[in-house]
Parts: sequence; structure tokens; C-alpha cells
Amino acid sequence: MLKYDTTPYATLILRLTMGLLFLIHMGEKLFVFTPEGTVKYFTSLGLPGDLAYVVIAWEIVGAVALLLGVWARPIALLMIPDLLGTIINVHGPAGFFFNNPNGGWEFPALWIIGLLVLALSDKEIFAVKTCR
Repeated sequence: MLKYDTTPYATLILRLTMGLLFLIHMGEKLFVFTPEGTVKYFTSLGLPGDLAYVVIAWEIVGAVALLLGVWARPIALLMIPDLLGTIINVHGPAGFFFNNPNGGWEFPALWIIGLLVLALSDKEIFAVKTCR
């Protein structure tokens, strides 16, 4: 039986996927809803409007860092509060299943698990070696 260590490739795929998802998520706020619309939405949730700009910046910086593999493990952990915020403020009241009206918290929870797996992974290729 042949044995190959494919963990570095799995970690690479996961890191690139997480980075791309955050880039798309940020792009929706920036280009579809616009920053002003995102501010209004945050305000409608009872959150400070300026938090929208922080979240947009947080998502772009995190996405780029994950895509480039710069501090990928700590960045993965730092991106979790963003998703916890969506669960608490947006998707949590809709229940678990994401196909519920207003979307449930199923998908953001899965995303958090992916970020935790990435943060716990210690084998990676094509990444800047900053945390070991």
C-alpha cells in the first residue's frame, strides 16, 4: 500500500477556499450592497454603523492574508468573530438550517469549523512560513 502525506495539499485547498469565501463575502458588501447600504443594514440590526467599515476592512485583509498564506493560522482564528457576529446578529434567530427564511446559522457554523481546522493544521505548502 502506498502512503502519501496529502495534508499539506488539503490545508492549501482549505486556506484558499476560506480566503476566496471571505473575498466574495466582502465583495458583496462593497459592490452589491455598497458600503452605505451595509452601514444602513448594520444600523437596522442595532449595531453601530461604522462597524460596517471595520468588517469590510477586516474581511479584505483576512481574505488576502489567507490567499497569500501570510500568518494563515492566526488569521483563521481572527476571522471567527466575524462569523460569530453573523450567527448572533443575523442568522441565529432564523434557526439552524440555511434554507430557512433569512438563512439559518448552518453555513456560518461550518465556515467557523473550517477556520478552526485551518488554524490547527501544522502542514502547509505554498504559504509564508510565519507561525510554527
